Order: sequence, then C-alpha cells, then structure tokens
Amino acid sequence: MVEALIAVVAALFGVGATTVYNQRKGTTAAQAADKLIASAKNKASDIVLKAKDEALKLADDARKEEEERRKEIKKAENRVADREINLDRKLEELDSRSEKLRKHEDEVEELKDEIRSIRTKQQEKLEKIAKLTKKDAESHLLKMTERDIKNDLVGLVAKLQKDAMDDAEEKAQLILVSAMERMSSEVTAERTVTAVKLTDDEMKGRIIGKEGRNIQALQRATGVDVLVDDTPGMIILSSFDPVRRQVARLALEMLMKDGRVHPARIEEVVAKAQKQIDKEIERAGEDAARECGVVGIPKEMLRLLGELKFRTSYGQNVLKHSTEMAHMAGLIAEEIGADVRIAKTATLLHDVGKAVTHRMEGKHHHIGAELARKYGMSDEIVHAIEAHHDDVEATTPEALVVRVCDALSAARPGARNISAENFAERMRDLENVATSFEGIDKAYAISAGREVRIIVKPESVDDLSAIKLARDVATKIESTMQYPGTIKVNVIRETRAIEFAK
Repeated sequence: MVEALIAVVAALFGVGATTVYNQRKGTTAAQAADKLIASAKNKASDIVLKAKDEALKLADDARKEEEERRKEIKKAENRVADREINLDRKLEELDSRSEKLRKHEDEVEELKDEIRSIRTKQQEKLEKIAKLTKKDAESHLLKMTERDIKNDLVGLVAKLQKDAMDDAEEKAQLILVSAMERMSSEVTAERTVTAVKLTDDEMKGRIIGKEGRNIQALQRATGVDVLVDDTPGMIILSSFDPVRRQVARLALEMLMKDGRVHPARIEEVVAKAQKQIDKEIERAGEDAARECGVVGIPKEMLRLLGELKFRTSYGQNVLKHSTEMAHMAGLIAEEIGADVRIAKTATLLHDVGKAVTHRMEGKHHHIGAELARKYGMSDEIVHAIEAHHDDVEATTPEALVVRVCDALSAARPGARNISAENFAERMRDLENVATSFEGIDKAYAISAGREVRIIVKPESVDDLSAIKLARDVATKIESTMQYPGTIKVNVIRETRAIEFAK
C-alpha cells in the first residue's frame, strides 16, 4: 500500500511539475513574441520614416526641375518674342525699300523715255544734215568697212584655212600611214567570165553531146552560157552571177574528170557542185569574220558575205576588199577613239548588198543597209553601211571610218581595173563640172583625175570669190560624180598688167 501510495504521490508530483513547467514556458514564448513585435514595429517605423524622407526629397527634386523647365520655357518664349519683333521690323524695312525701288523704277522709266525722245530728235537732225536715212548710213558704213578690211579678211581666211589643213592633214596622214603600213594584201584581177581548160578535143565533143543535148542540159542546170568554139582548147563560162559561174566551173571539172557526160549525169553533178559551193560560201563568210575578229554577225549575213568571194568590182575581189577594209578600220578607229567593234563590223559588211544586186533593185549600199536592218543589226552599223557612199551623209565617226577605208582600199594603185574609156569619161565629167560655173576661163583634169585645175577670169572673180568658187566646185563634184579617193580642186586667179613703151 505504501509503495502504491508512493507511486501515486510521485505521479501527482510529476503532473504538477509538468504543469508548472509548461506555464513558465508559455510565459517565456509570449515575452519573446512581444519583443519581436516591438522590434518589428520599430523597424517599420524606421522604414516609413526613410520612405517619407525619400518621397519628400523626390518631390523637392521634381519641384526644382519643374522650376528650371519653366525658366527655360520662359527664356524660349522671350527669344521667340524678340525674333518676332525683329522680323516685323525687317518687314517694315523691306516694305519701305520696295516703295523706294518702285519710285526709282518710275524715275528710270521716265529718264529712258526722255533719252529715247532726245535720241530720236538727234537722229532726225542728223538725217536732215547728212541727207541720209539710218539704213542708208548703215549700208554705206558697211561698204566702207568691207572695202577697207576685205584684203585683210582674204589673208586671214587663207591663213586659217592653211593652218587648219596643215594640222588636219598632218594628223590624218599619220593615222592613215600607220594603218596602211600595217596592212598588206594581194592585188586581184578576176573577170566576169571563167575559162576551163579541156583535156583533149574528144572531151569537147562529149560536153557538146549529140545535137548539143549535153551542153543544153548544162546550161539549163546552171543558168550559165557555155561557149566552146571561141577559144581553142578552152570552154568559156559566162554569167552575170559569179556563184552560178563557179558552180558551172566545178561541175564541168567533175564531168571531165569522171568522163561520163550525159544529161542525167550532168544534173547529178551540178547538184553535187551546188552543195559544195554552198559549203564553201558559208565557210568563206565564217573565215572572213574570224580573220577580222568580228563576232555576233547573223548567219544570213555571213552567207551573203561568203558569196562576195566570187564577186569582183572593177577586177577587185569584193570579199578580200572587205576584209582588208575591216583590218584598216580597226586600226584607224582605235587611233581616233571610235568604236572598234562597230567600225570593223560595218566595213566587213559594207558591200554585202553586191551579193544580191542581180536579184534586187537599188544601189548596193542601200540594199546592204536594208538587209542589216532586216536581220536585227544595230542602227550604228546600218548607218555606217548605208553612208559609205556620198548620197547619204555620214553622221558618226564609225561611218566616216568606213568611207575612208573604202577609198583607201579601192583607190590604191593596182587595186582595180578601170577601162580607158571610163577613165576618159570621168576626166571629161570633171572638166564639165568645173566649167559649168560663171567666171571660168579654162579647166583641166590632171594627175589621173585626182586634181582639177581651174583658171578664172580675174575681172569676174576676186580673191574672196575664188575661195568660195573652189568650195562650190568641190561640193558639186561630191554630189554629182562617183569616184574613189579624193579630188583636189585648185582655183588659180592671175592678174597681168601689160603696157607698151613706144
């Protein structure tokens, strides 16, 4: 019992001790909480105070900034007001100046009217005193001036012309000689007929055939006249079309080599020869363009260019003439600063119209220009082709280069064969053109038609008129005659005073 009682008392004591401990522990926690709350309140109050101080500082700064801005705005307003005042003052000054200028203009106009009136009165008085009108006085003064300075003008014109010609001739000679010395080509002398040598007299009979059937078949197939009796041992092929003549020559050579000559064989051989000539034409055009370094030529124009291989002009092969010109044109165009590509292309194709002149009406340079335009070549090339003769004015440097090169290639000695009859006719035409002007005493064509010497009547033509006469004669020769190269017009005026001592 005692042990149980002791246990109960111990338990009760433990419970009471626990209760007392818990009560003390709760009191300590409350006190800690109160301390934390008090500390937090102190911190919060400090933060609020700091925030208030910062807010007041910001407000103060904002107020100061606003005051500064207001001061700046005030200054700007003051400046604007000052400018407006200055502008108003300047406008008033301008108005006053404009008014003064208007008054001065009115005064100037009045003075002008007064001066005009005085000048008119003076002129009328002068006309009464001199008994001459104003126009008569001007005419008289001009005549006096012309009489006084006429000799000086003649000398000045002659000097200027001589200086210009010396400079131009020297530069032109350098360019032309430079181009010519770098270009060398053979002289050709082909004809409008082709001769084919026969192997023997028996072959002549085969070609003629029974009752002339073979020769008739050859003429029908080629369109060429075949002459077998004119020249012994030779057959002459005559045609205005050089391509046809070439086809006939090749076909005839193939027939003589083969030995079989009859109408069917003739037609077969002519067709084969035609194909070979077509290939040769195309190859000739391509080779010429490649030799001259010209690219971009249409295929149709290349074929026409190749046909010029079988065409001659006064004995000069036209294709060789064109390639020679293209080389010289490139050299000259490079020297004077012209477009080398346009100059070389135009000179290579300048005579392409001659390939179709027997099929189309018109001059070859007009036909060539139309063909170039048809196949889409540039306007500069078309113009240069069309203007290489005198009926169309050359307006571009490239066109002038083509014209110069044409004269260089065609007029050099041995380039062309011109008959004595044509030569004599041209000489007569030169003299007739010169004598068609008034005041001409005599005219002579000399230096193989390269110069026309004109002797004028001194009482009819003075020195100044002689210069004009030379220019007029040269212009008429250019517009009425066709000639290679240039023709010098030399006008001579000679005055002789003769008296006899008795």
